[in-house]
Amino acid sequence: MILLDGKTTSNQIKEEIAEAVNQRKVEGKKIPHLAAVLVGSDGASMTYVNSKVKACERIGFTSTLVKRDDDITEEALLNEIDKLNNDKDIDGFIVQLPLPKQIDEQKVIMAVDPEKDVDGFHPVNVGKMTLDLPAFISATPYGILELLGRYDVEVSGKHVLVIGRSHIVGRPMSILLSQKRTVGNATVTVAHSRTKNLKELAQRADIIIAALGMPEFLTGDMVKEGVVIIDVGITRVDDASRPRGYRLAGDVHFESVSKKASYITPVPGGVGPMTIAMLLKNTLLACENKD
Repeated sequence: MILLDGKTTSNQIKEEIAEAVNQRKVEGKKIPHLAAVLVGSDGASMTYVNSKVKACERIGFTSTLVKRDDDITEEALLNEIDKLNNDKDIDGFIVQLPLPKQIDEQKVIMAVDPEKDVDGFHPVNVGKMTLDLPAFISATPYGILELLGRYDVEVSGKHVLVIGRSHIVGRPMSILLSQKRTVGNATVTVAHSRTKNLKELAQRADIIIAALGMPEFLTGDMVKEGVVIIDVGITRVDDASRPRGYRLAGDVHFESVSKKASYITPVPGGVGPMTIAMLLKNTLLACENKD
């Protein structure tokens, strides 16, 4: 069993981006600038945004954090997005989700300039990705493609089972892996809450991408020998034996599944770090698109 180490791989990607930034400095070109909009004080969102800001500092990007209270009106938030759209110094920006109940998330996503949509959520980028045109690919699916590619995991001709059909991970992942690309040409099945024969499908799959948000859902008896496992889930599970009173669990029961897997991502340290690395790669691309 080989561990698909997202932490080490993401650090390699960050080093590559840092080299590209240094080269831009030498050539007198613009330094990439990433902005993040954070509404409210959700702990997980704050941690995630802070890690993005630190990553920007490490690789030489300029970063801006736009922080607003959770009672902000939808109109006021849309005005903030409009400012970022029109700020020529900012190459890309993200609006950290989830947003407060009074704000329509879809309206906010639609308001982002597709050329600055480094999260890859805007329908223009989603549509281009679906048609296999140049686009910003959502950072988590992009990170999974990169992880599989860098570990030379054979995907072509394989049967991939994607568990989960979210617009952020499951749906784009199913499209990307079926396309004619280096990490692609797979036969993809998408399973979800209404799927009747999930265990049967899982036992036949060569590669399983678990992205359903249910801790330790996929167990050893559900997979075949040699399966490749990508665990996208991360959930806090109460654990009195831990100093913090909880542990982080993925959608995969690591102990039982890893005994059969040929490759598997850990949680934490697998897909999560790759997501941030690919967000930075998208920002570099957004900057290069202006050259």
